[in-house]
Amino acid sequence: MSSQSPLHVLILEDDDLLRDRVLVPHLRQFGFHVEAIGRASELDARLHQPLPDIVVLDIGLPDLDGFEVARMLRAKVAEIGIVMLTARAEPHYQVRGLSEGADAYLAKPVDIDVLAATLYSLARRLHPASPASIDHSWRLGAEGWCLLSPEGQPVALSQLESRLLAPLIENPNRVISREALIQAVTTNIHAYDPHRLDTLVHRIRKKVMRVLGTPFPLNAVPGQGYVLVFH
Repeated sequence: MSSQSPLHVLILEDDDLLRDRVLVPHLRQFGFHVEAIGRASELDARLHQPLPDIVVLDIGLPDLDGFEVARMLRAKVAEIGIVMLTARAEPHYQVRGLSEGADAYLAKPVDIDVLAATLYSLARRLHPASPASIDHSWRLGAEGWCLLSPEGQPVALSQLESRLLAPLIENPNRVISREALIQAVTTNIHAYDPHRLDTLVHRIRKKVMRVLGTPFPLNAVPGQGYVLVFH
C-alpha cells in the first residue's frame, strides 16, 4: 500500500444487498478503493497485480467454505490482510477463523465504523510506520481518512469529519472559531446551518467513544468555537 494511494479492499460476499448496497458504498465513503465479488471461484482472477491489501470474506459462500478460502489465501499470498465478516458469531467459529489465517473476525451485523477502523488498524500492522515517524498525539492518518489516537488506534472518518478535524489537529490547544470550522466543511458558508457544526462534532465524539472506548478531547468554547486539547 502506497502512502499516496487508498487502501485496496476486496470484498467476497454472496449477499448482493449487503455487498452492493451497504458494504461497498459505505467503505468507499471512508476512502477505501473497494472491489467486490460474490463467489470464491472469482477470487483467483483478482489476485494478480495489483494485489488487494485486504480481503473481507464471508464464511457461508455458495461454492466454497470461507475457512478454506482463508487458508488458501494465506498460503498463496502470505502478506495479504484477511478479515472474516460472518453471521457465525460463536467463539469456536472465531477461533477456527483466526487459526485458518484471518487477521480479524467480525460478526454480522457489523457497525461500518468498526469495520473501517478494523481495516485501517490491520493496514497499519501490515505496513508499520518507522519508529521515528510515530507521533504520540491525536492525528490524521491514511491521507486524512482516519483519526489516530495517541496510542495509534484508528477511527475511520468521512470526508466531512476529516475536513472539520484538520484545522483543529493542526492547531492543538488553540480555539478555532466556528466561522473557520464552517469554512472548512462547506463552500457555501452563508447557507450553512451553524447547528450542523455542533451535530457533526457530537457525531465525531460519539464515534470515538464507540470505537475506542475513550473520550475525544474536543471541547466547545462558548461563544467562540472548539479546541482540541493535547496534554
